Amino acid sequence: MRGAKSAKWVAGAAVIALAATACGGGDSSDEGKKNTSGQPAGYVSIDVGEPQKPLMPADTNESNGSYVIQSLFTQLLDFDDKGEIVLTNAESVETEDSQTWTVKLKSGWKFHNGEAVTAQSYIDAWNWYANVENKQQNAFWFSDIKGYEDVHPEKGAPKAKEMSGLKAVDDTTFTIELSNKVPYFNYKLGYATFAPLPKVFYDDPKAFGQKPIGNGPYTFEKWTHKKLIQVKAWPEYQGPNKAANKGIQFKNYSTVEAAYSDVISGNLDMIRQVGPRDLPKYKTDLGDGAIDQPYAAIQSLNPAFYSKTFKDIDPKVLQGLSMAIDRDTITKTVLNGTRIPATSFTPPQVKGNQTLDTDILKYNPAKAKELIKAGGGVPENKISIQYNADGGHKEWVTAVCESIRNATGVDCVGDAKPDFPTDLEARDNNEVKGFYRGGWVADYPVNVNFLKELYHSKAESNNGRFADKEIDDLMAKGDKADSLEESVAAYQEVEKALVDKMPAIPLWYYAINGGHGKNVDNVKVDFHGDLELTGVTTK
Repeated sequence: MRGAKSAKWVAGAAVIALAATACGGGDSSDEGKKNTSGQPAGYVSIDVGEPQKPLMPADTNESNGSYVIQSLFTQLLDFDDKGEIVLTNAESVETEDSQTWTVKLKSGWKFHNGEAVTAQSYIDAWNWYANVENKQQNAFWFSDIKGYEDVHPEKGAPKAKEMSGLKAVDDTTFTIELSNKVPYFNYKLGYATFAPLPKVFYDDPKAFGQKPIGNGPYTFEKWTHKKLIQVKAWPEYQGPNKAANKGIQFKNYSTVEAAYSDVISGNLDMIRQVGPRDLPKYKTDLGDGAIDQPYAAIQSLNPAFYSKTFKDIDPKVLQGLSMAIDRDTITKTVLNGTRIPATSFTPPQVKGNQTLDTDILKYNPAKAKELIKAGGGVPENKISIQYNADGGHKEWVTAVCESIRNATGVDCVGDAKPDFPTDLEARDNNEVKGFYRGGWVADYPVNVNFLKELYHSKAESNNGRFADKEIDDLMAKGDKADSLEESVAAYQEVEKALVDKMPAIPLWYYAINGGHGKNVDNVKVDFHGDLELTGVTTK
């Protein structure tokens, strides 16, 4: 999004081969000549770690799984590198009142098993995703649709299996009736969780998640867990992002440093993000293959409000901790000038981004101490920052902790998890002891995506369990605005109110500092900061 583009958290050895299943695409043997890295001729490779969940669109909200989902599935629309809507499977998405939307599909689209992609393919998938019994991480994304509460009640079993707001007009047309006006709803449809599903999915969803059948530019080939996922270009794909290569290998690495070494040696074609150790030299090493480009993402520290450290914490304490972080020095030194200190909760590339009129994002040790004291202090005078050790985060987490410790006397330690899936599971299971590293990338280019999806009390990705009725009410007001512009303006007021609530501490805006080796060409970056794999060519 993430990704999906998908709403997603950004990641910065026994091998178990999968058994064949009835519903999945069959594993193909690696035919033809292979290069020195072992990948089939014409394929390209990229460092993408083990997905947290099975490969289902509505159960994926992190970058590893998102990359694979994007290759296998295509939703109604997507975005160009400027964040403008590009229609993919949809011929049109229109509304006259922001509450009832009419979708017309392009005819002739098929799933990889030959089944036609129809209006019902979308309706059935969305109803399944939203159903509380199916426990999909991204079910909340369907909450705008009329009848959502019937399939996803707050308590108890669903009252229905279908949302009343979804109706098929014919094979290629359906309508979406929302409970209230949502002026930005068409932008949300660019998230991969809105992808359709083939009928075979419902026979065995668990097996499907291991060997999915989509409607995207690539077909599934194999998944060797914690090592490799391989997909093959699908020649019948009709979307604008048809594959220019023969396939992709998503390769798992224990560290970004190991991945970088393989790019240099020619055993890996692309790396998404160079680690802090190699940032000073990667442009020299990669030459024309180096990538340095900002994108719509933000790094933050998110308190776990259920934890012993932050339960019932006074927001003044969090404001003080924010002012104890020397963002300017850390981004210039530890991160080698590759990040921009945050001035808000949203990145510059989204509609409604603003520079907040506050000093809480500025380094001020004296004021930091004052605010922490005024808020009653930090329990036991100690905090921790959870992060994934495979993402190149240790250096900056250490620097942030040193900054906080030196400025305030509050002890700070890193809490490293071995990999991104382990980090995410700890968040999902309410096991974070203090802060967790929050890195969020845009699904759609509107400030809502960085506010509602993270800080609404019922948002699936609100892993800190922040809950505030005033904020929820302000968001509801923004959702009911008469136009996109008015909705964006209303969410700007939400963001201003967050300064006093402190659901997170914004740190800095992301840039992609990655690159590619000499064996590939035409490597570009999309709006979400993902490498556009469909356009990559081999030499």
